Amino acid sequence: MNYRHAFHAGNFADVIKHIVLVRILTYLQEKPAAFRVIDTHAGAGIYDLAGEEAGRGGEWLTGIARLMQARLSDTAGPLVAPYLDIVRAFNPQRGLTAYPGSPLIARALLRPQDRLVACELEPIARKHLVGALRRDTQARVVDLDGWVALPAFVPPKERRGLVLIDPPFERKDEFDRLASGFAEAFAKWPTGSYLLWYPAKTWRAVLRLQPAAGRTNAFAWNSAWRRRRRMARSRRRDF
Repeated sequence: MNYRHAFHAGNFADVIKHIVLVRILTYLQEKPAAFRVIDTHAGAGIYDLAGEEAGRGGEWLTGIARLMQARLSDTAGPLVAPYLDIVRAFNPQRGLTAYPGSPLIARALLRPQDRLVACELEPIARKHLVGALRRDTQARVVDLDGWVALPAFVPPKERRGLVLIDPPFERKDEFDRLASGFAEAFAKWPTGSYLLWYPAKTWRAVLRLQPAAGRTNAFAWNSAWRRRRRMARSRRRDF
């Protein structure tokens, strides 16, 4: 499997992930002290929604395009607005042709005292990311395996910040690597914020993360999975 995020950029999963990312960074901005963002699997940085790859599946049409056209409630609107403002900044003309990945979304929320480290091994994606962040004194692109960088880069000197872990899950042992990598990083930096993004396709795979994440998160995952299974059974009974 050779994962290419360009086929999926801007889909509903990207939208949810990036809304959460923006909310966390907006929260970190509430204190004047500097923070650092560490993106362990950063990707290409910017994606062409008018290109062949994004157009083949058209996943962004039911993701970011749908959200941009939605009428949001008075409660949801202000929460989502900072994220949508960033997306619009990459589309100055009318229409939606470009979608920023997590490193560029994070970069848009850095203050002068904040820093970004973006790790990317895949040569083509890294080349695009370097081009997007060229001559940026607050952002650094690192040619390093994210699983190596994860324990190596924490704690950052700022002692505040966020680690975004969103691997491509190309390997069968990716859940194990996620669990062990997070556990090692958390042991070194327990006061940091961690955003782990993973496909919850099987209950067994999610269980692998529980020992690393602790009982509280494990309970939350258990509850979420129980609700999901109840809803699925309910839908089956309705048909």
